[in-house]
Amino acid sequence: MSGFHASQCGFCTPGMCMSIFTSLANADKSKKPEPLNGFSKLTVSEAERAFSGNLCRCTGYRPIVDACKSFASDVDLEDLGLNIFWKKGDKHADVSKLPTYTLGGGVCTFPDFLKSEIRSSLDHLNVSNVTISGEGWYHPKSIEQYYDLLNSDIFGDCCVKVVVGNTGAGVYKDQDLYNKYIDIGGIPELSDILRKDSGIEIGAATPISKTIEILEQENGSLSVPNGSLVFKKLAEHMSKVATPFVRNTASLGGNIILAQKYPFASDIATILLGAASTVRLQVASQTLEVTLEEFLEQPPLDPSTLLLSIFIPHWTPDSQTQINVVFETYRAAPRPLGNAVSYINSAFLGLFSLNEPSGDPVLSNLHLAFGAYGTEHAIRAKKVEEHLTGKLLTPSVVLEAVHLLRETIVPMEGTSHPEYRVSVAVGFLFSFLSSISKDIKGPGKALNISSISSVDTFDLRNPPLSSRREALSGDDYKPVGEPIKKYGVELQASGEAVYVDDIPAPKNCLYGEFIYSTKPLAYVKNIKFKPSLASEKILTVISAEDIPSGGQNIGSSIMFGDEPLFGAPIAEFAGQALGVVIAETQRYADLARKQVVIEYDTKGLKPPILTVEQAVQNNSYFNVPPEWNPKQVGDFSKGMAEADHKILSTEVKLASQNYFYMETQTALAIPDEDNTMVVYSSSQHPELAQSVIAKCLGIPFNNVRAITRRVGGGFGGKATRSFNVATAAALCAYKLQRPVRMYLNRSTDMVMIGGRHPVKAYYSVGFKSDGKITALHLEVLINAGISPDVSPMIPDAIISGLKKYNWGALSFDIKVCKTNNTSKSMMRAPGNTQGSFIAEAIIEHVASVLSLDANTIRQNNFHTYDSLVLFYPESAGEASAYTLHFIFDRLLSTSSYLHRAKSVKQFNSCNKWRKQGISCVPLILKVAPRPTPGRVSVLNDGSIVVEVGGIEIGQGLWTKVQQMTAFALGQLWPDGCEYLLDRVRVLQADTLSLVQGGVTADSTTSESSCAAILQACNTLVDRLKPVMDKSKQQPGAVSWDSLISQVICLLPSGFS
Repeated sequence: MSGFHASQCGFCTPGMCMSIFTSLANADKSKKPEPLNGFSKLTVSEAERAFSGNLCRCTGYRPIVDACKSFASDVDLEDLGLNIFWKKGDKHADVSKLPTYTLGGGVCTFPDFLKSEIRSSLDHLNVSNVTISGEGWYHPKSIEQYYDLLNSDIFGDCCVKVVVGNTGAGVYKDQDLYNKYIDIGGIPELSDILRKDSGIEIGAATPISKTIEILEQENGSLSVPNGSLVFKKLAEHMSKVATPFVRNTASLGGNIILAQKYPFASDIATILLGAASTVRLQVASQTLEVTLEEFLEQPPLDPSTLLLSIFIPHWTPDSQTQINVVFETYRAAPRPLGNAVSYINSAFLGLFSLNEPSGDPVLSNLHLAFGAYGTEHAIRAKKVEEHLTGKLLTPSVVLEAVHLLRETIVPMEGTSHPEYRVSVAVGFLFSFLSSISKDIKGPGKALNISSISSVDTFDLRNPPLSSRREALSGDDYKPVGEPIKKYGVELQASGEAVYVDDIPAPKNCLYGEFIYSTKPLAYVKNIKFKPSLASEKILTVISAEDIPSGGQNIGSSIMFGDEPLFGAPIAEFAGQALGVVIAETQRYADLARKQVVIEYDTKGLKPPILTVEQAVQNNSYFNVPPEWNPKQVGDFSKGMAEADHKILSTEVKLASQNYFYMETQTALAIPDEDNTMVVYSSSQHPELAQSVIAKCLGIPFNNVRAITRRVGGGFGGKATRSFNVATAAALCAYKLQRPVRMYLNRSTDMVMIGGRHPVKAYYSVGFKSDGKITALHLEVLINAGISPDVSPMIPDAIISGLKKYNWGALSFDIKVCKTNNTSKSMMRAPGNTQGSFIAEAIIEHVASVLSLDANTIRQNNFHTYDSLVLFYPESAGEASAYTLHFIFDRLLSTSSYLHRAKSVKQFNSCNKWRKQGISCVPLILKVAPRPTPGRVSVLNDGSIVVEVGGIEIGQGLWTKVQQMTAFALGQLWPDGCEYLLDRVRVLQADTLSLVQGGVTADSTTSESSCAAILQACNTLVDRLKPVMDKSKQQPGAVSWDSLISQVICLLPSGFS
């Protein structure tokens, strides 16, 4: 992982490494041919699927996949991306340069001490009696023991949860604590596999991954030429459910129980319903067998009913009667593999025969199942089944089936994208039927009757991922610019890197969770808690009343204004913090927060302003200081008069976007001596966090020490939006005089933290017949939320991103709207993203009107250097530095864009149902470096300590600083001193050690930090040079260690 630059923030990297190890271990156990020396039995396609359950928000998956593919037996080493093992200029990539790999366990082995611990923890589970482990956990060994437990006195008034893998808690979070837990995974009858002539019965506690293996084995063992189409398709579809880790733990029966008790978008329930499955139930002493359809329609089960097994019948073709089986499953989801709940899923089963007179296909015994479209549970479309049974599949018959299906598939109120789901359901059915009938031309492939049992109507083959990256560097500034290993990457990959939540909890540490408003504008009259087990775990609640005398109710502060920490007495937006519930564990605190009951009162308050339209009606805006107002260009009226064509008042909208960093907002506050506070915060701006905490507590800034070592993903969300969490933790710790940790769960993080600014814009544009744009006017409304945060900066950023094209004349009217929503803040290219999107929408619209290729319009409106100066007067740079035309043309050439675009056009002309697209979009980013401090210390043994204001978020800031330090100090030698790299240690940001660190943002902090380090190193070099010159007069070469041994106590500082 380190060698292929496959880790940035590093928060997800240990999981990636575990997935690689699992893939290698499984592949090496297989019966595949022995690979060449240095490779595993893993294939490239398996390597690409190894991460279907892993999420990464920084690196992108290609370098991660490259790391895994480097083990594959069929990999083309030349196709692997940038790495430290060989350069692209090398004639041949040599596998011997990769770390050694030994087939069958050369990566690592499971530690023996952990094996023994697991064995000892499981020993008590192997006894025949009911065992108890931990607090309230029971492990029955038979169904009889289960019911004896359930009916015993100890479970009389208890809240009981029955589990196998308990993965359902990831979907339906616990709302309260449970008194007792019963783990039924150890009941042998629930894991039995019974093979019968009529089908296969699978125990309800069987893991989903094991179920897939069983179905694949059963498919291969059947005597028919192509096995069981149904078993094959079921196994293929189940492999797309959840993730490998979940499938290894989650049980088949547990998934179906979730689908029965909740409106759970289960793929498994739908496809088993389509396969005409039945289930066996235990109700007290009675055993029942019902169809899966009947089971799903029953009232939600309680622990007194036990799902024993699922029976899947054999469906194989009959050569004597010439009746064949057709079975297909479908799913529409945000991602094809893993970690994606379906928008809709379906499974279609039927018997297929040919009508004797006409030879046309006829279906019978149909099972058409649909689920996840916004329904309580999966259903069968019985009216459609009855309509299609026994009829020839003519266009009119299929059309009527579509009408009946539209009447059947009716999403519940509140379902997102209901029309989309219905249309996809129709598409699935049409695709299925068109693959059978020769009279209907549809997206499905025509059936070959001789091999109907192996039909696959959606044989989508994903081409292998490949990447080409080129690193150009010279020796003048070596090692600066070299693609070396990322600083500390081994710690990240091994899981040893310490993030805020990895810091061991101090003695007497407490945990907090926000209580937040669910109303957008209301008085908070009272906060109570429901009587529950979780409520009993509450130690106290910290609110605005607990802010010390002299302190302020402040949770965030920048130059445009402050935001309160707590809503008191009015909650101004849904998601505003009202207090912090304190408990002895984070789980207790999270569950206690769910017990809160808030009494609101809206008497005397105006209706909340939730949209930009309402903000306009109420004249609710934030002021934009003159220095942040973008400048208009040219005369819009004159430009419109020159236009041959005009598009007037056309709307374009962008919704908000959640940050979704892997590490949610977190902080650990520890009270220290003399009224001081140490706060570990996952923050891009610890300097400002320090000042906000100090203002809230009413203490001097130097009494607060904010520390940030590394951040598990930020994207701007841990700049100003991290202050509330750090300040709340500090307030709780200050009040209770005990350490307090807060680690927001994903739901709370998304509700409270905000995101990208939603934008609504109207544009009017004039242009010539050749696509040259002469004038553009924009009216832009920005939803800033409740506080200004950085919103006054966004108009300038939007226009800066928009100005990448020469619009001739550009005018605009931009309003920053104040609404009763969470404050929006900076987020990866804030404003530039919205401006670029608006620009591309206009370009595409113009291209559509003129029936020209969008790239033609783009290139016709690229800036000349003169127009660049006009649009970017302060940051255009030198004429020689403007290379957009060259870069764009080179990209078109090196990416074979024109050839690809031609292929896309040809594909679209030949395919009515499936379409492809391709786009090439330029960007111009205005770079504005900020001053950043840096300090370099050389210790007596020659080791080097570096401190910078910039925060390592995964962007490689520490790596660049390390390289700059080695280069700058190596100037004392004519050829440099590259081995100094290993002598450099970069320290975490500490607001009392290095002050005025500033914010890490805008893609320039790495360079600013390096500039500061260069300045500090130059000071050191000036001091060392006389010593160096004197040493050269002595015989022998002068090493770094010998040079430093003559000098002590060097501690210059630089600021650039």
